[in-house]
Amino acid sequence: MTPAPRSPAVFVVGIGADGRLGLSQAAQEALRDAEVVLGGARQLELLPADCAAERVTWPSPLRPAVAGLLAAYEGRRLAVLASGDPMFYGIGRALTEELGPDALHVLPHPSSVSYACARLGWPVEDTQTVTLVGRPLGQLAAALHDGRRLLVLSAGADTPAEVAALLRDRGFGRTRMRVLEQLGATAERVVDGHAADWSAAPGDPLNVVALECRRDEGALRLSAVPGLPDEAYEHDGQLTKRHIRAATLAALAPAPGELLWDIGGGSGSIAIEWMRTHPSCRAVTVERDPVRAARIARNADTLGVPALRVVTGAAPDSLTGLPVPDAVFIGGGLTAPGLLDACWAALPPGGRLVANTVTLESEALLAGRHARHGGELVRLAVSHAVPVGGFTGWRQAMPVTQWSVTKAGDPT
Repeated sequence: MTPAPRSPAVFVVGIGADGRLGLSQAAQEALRDAEVVLGGARQLELLPADCAAERVTWPSPLRPAVAGLLAAYEGRRLAVLASGDPMFYGIGRALTEELGPDALHVLPHPSSVSYACARLGWPVEDTQTVTLVGRPLGQLAAALHDGRRLLVLSAGADTPAEVAALLRDRGFGRTRMRVLEQLGATAERVVDGHAADWSAAPGDPLNVVALECRRDEGALRLSAVPGLPDEAYEHDGQLTKRHIRAATLAALAPAPGELLWDIGGGSGSIAIEWMRTHPSCRAVTVERDPVRAARIARNADTLGVPALRVVTGAAPDSLTGLPVPDAVFIGGGLTAPGLLDACWAALPPGGRLVANTVTLESEALLAGRHARHGGELVRLAVSHAVPVGGFTGWRQAMPVTQWSVTKAGDPT
């Protein structure tokens, strides 16, 4: 016999800028029945007058306080207010992590993205969303492609001007910007312009920025796949060149949510392009030179992955305490005592390791590991056409020996 479902411990009610007018009957009943309502100050002000519950404002920072507040009001009829859809960049995620989905009854409201797409006539499924709420501005750069439509969830009234400045800096000054404020409310407003000459004063903090991306003439074109132009990077010569980089990322085979260790980061190109393959991909790069480590961080911000973690120090000592990787790339320091052993030991079954070298000594080391663990040992050679007098000939770059291998065992 199937047990009866448990009554939810917490109602999570989405509310829009239109307040009570936008609440469903079920949402209004949940709020009237609640003994305690948790929410942001702005959300609590929108509560219907017939909601007699105790009103508790979330503290800041919010996430660390969630567990304690839920425990403090355990046993009482509890409702939580959220902006729009609680499960779309909202408090619903934190509540699910704390209580589990069976303890929640979520009553969503249309999200700001749904409202914005309705006003603009943009299909939701064709529109990419980037949130800057509690996240660095630089991550927007990874989503900039000519002709793409983006919706940016603002952190406040100053976000539109910050977005315009980033667009100008990244070669997208021709982008049309529309700031949609107070979506769904009687005070709803749209401010229209272009990033190149954006001069609008800060408006309502509750806004979404709609972008129709247009790359400036002559601006560097950045692909959505690995193998970005070498000119995209600030470097001192320590850079995995684009053709070798593309082959290396193919061997590393990133998948959503996976974590890469990039050992001997140089300019950070492998870790950066790993993270650009999917917004949920993560990476840690280890670089012993502080100047290069700072350069990696700048490259990561410029290319839209400011969350790249940069560890300044020598491997293998600096690997201690790092989270377990799904893949490891070794682009330098192969002959450092214990490095290969430490990287191999850190990989779980099913993890991948890729190592590149141009020296005979390191090549011999990789050949020995290939004999022991298997995998694939290849030599990558790239030649470029260059002038030879009045003619054209080939100039070959130093060949790169690459070992790639998947650690045996059941990844589950």
